[in-house]
Amino acid sequence: MLTLFVNVFLKIFMIFTPFFVISAFLSLTREESRAERQRIAVKITLAVGLTCFVLFLFGSYIFALFGITLDAFRIGAGAVLFISAVTLIQGKTTVAMQDAKEDVAVVPLAIPITVGPGTIGALLVMGAGLKSAPEKITACLALLCAVLAVGGLLIAAGRTERFISQQGLNILTKLTGLFVSAIAAQIFFTGLKNFLA
Repeated sequence: MLTLFVNVFLKIFMIFTPFFVISAFLSLTREESRAERQRIAVKITLAVGLTCFVLFLFGSYIFALFGITLDAFRIGAGAVLFISAVTLIQGKTTVAMQDAKEDVAVVPLAIPITVGPGTIGALLVMGAGLKSAPEKITACLALLCAVLAVGGLLIAAGRTERFISQQGLNILTKLTGLFVSAIAAQIFFTGLKNFLA
């Protein structure tokens, strides 16, 4: 179970693209006080956690509702996640500035920046692929830890930027994109292999 925990935690943490999320967070909260930034970070963490657990736990029911097989969805989710990873690697992802009066915590920071189409697809596939109760409990704990890890990074985003610098964040974002592309390829080819079997 420890292997499953570590595997799920690392996959989900990377799929969240935390360093890009930090860059977006810093950009969209540049004018906010430290206390307000922390309030926004907590709100993002709660929104991401709620969204992720709904997708992770009810993915199989969503597939059944629409009559989609898990392997067909793996192929689609892998392709979308791969496109997201390529965008990160190329550094073409931009964050549109919001009106200063708008709350940026849920939209766009939680959805779609942290939980985008690729993340949604990956969460649905991972959740639906777990069969036994112990596996689901272990995976849920790993998901919770991944969400809290991203939340912790957002709360400490100002210190992280000073320590790593914006250029360092950009480099880490591109490296994360490489890992995400590998995860996407694995999801895609697992779906393709099972679909053709």
